Amino acid sequence: VQLQASGGGLVQAGGSLRLSCRTSGVNFRIAEMTWYRQTPGNERDLIASAPGGGNANYVDSVKGRFTVSRDYARNTVYLQMDNLKPEDTAVYYCGTFWRSRQWWGQGTQVTVSS
Repeated sequence: VQLQASGGGLVQAGGSLRLSCRTSGVNFRIAEMTWYRQTPGNERDLIASAPGGGNANYVDSVKGRFTVSRDYARNTVYLQMDNLKPEDTAVYYCGTFWRSRQWWGQGTQVTVSS
């Protein structure tokens, strides 16, 4: 199983970024895909989850600003982040629980300047 994340960067407050996470080794049609973020000294927090073929769920802090989508032809999940705020600054991880263990992509840094 491999998860390859990309798309982080530096953006001004109010701007947008799109993160991508390409998967291999999982049945992407049924695997639930998740997005987490982590700031220094803190736990990795779940911010969005997208079950295969189902509707995504979001934590309140990103609801209405972040959108998860899935490209089943490319086995890729996306996190569209709009109206970014400085408090969104974090390392972002995609993940999935598959074959009895948690898998992670490499983190991608998102920095939002005020």
